[in-house]
Amino acid sequence: MGRARHIAGRTLGELARGVGMVAPPDLRRHKGWVGQLLEAALGSTAGSRKGPDFSQLGIELKTIPVDLSGLPRESTFLTVLTPAELVSVEFERSAVMAKLRKVLWLPIQADPAIPLPSRRIGNPHLWSPTPAEEARIRADWELFARWVADGQLDAISAHQGEVLQVRPKARDAKALRLSPDPDGGASMMLPRGFYLRASFTKEILARYYRLPSPP
Repeated sequence: MGRARHIAGRTLGELARGVGMVAPPDLRRHKGWVGQLLEAALGSTAGSRKGPDFSQLGIELKTIPVDLSGLPRESTFLTVLTPAELVSVEFERSAVMAKLRKVLWLPIQADPAIPLPSRRIGNPHLWSPTPAEEARIRADWELFARWVADGQLDAISAHQGEVLQVRPKARDAKALRLSPDPDGGASMMLPRGFYLRASFTKEILARYYRLPSPP
């Protein structure tokens, strides 16, 4: 948290220079660059493993792009959906819960009018879901688990789920991959991921940051 507070207010370009990285002009061909920069600055060594970014602390790092009002601009990616795992583990042992048990949120300016290197890092907040929030997350996760167990993975769309969302995580519909299925076999599937809806992350930010009141 000391490191996270130390970099609050700095621009992405300043932070990149400090860790020996070069800030790209934009994120169109560099998705994930901001997260990689913050991981490098804060000392994460988890890489792409399924566990939390700071594995020894059990803390997941999540940057959250916000507009000029401090509101989230998009949903937040959590982890890849693995059908076989979804129907074989309990929610408490799921990859989703492993990512959400303790999260270090770092808001990042994301207004398109601000060049990427000039965007500033906000104040950090260390968050764990309340019992009520965890119950909402669990309800969505169990809903998706039932759909997958019933062989209805392809029927899941971004419209289902109150706080969790399942969306394709690929550049296009041709990016099929061999993936284990719930029956123990494997088939070619479009990669999907779990996301937190922006409406839910807005609730989190509203408790700890001064956001505009709803109309």
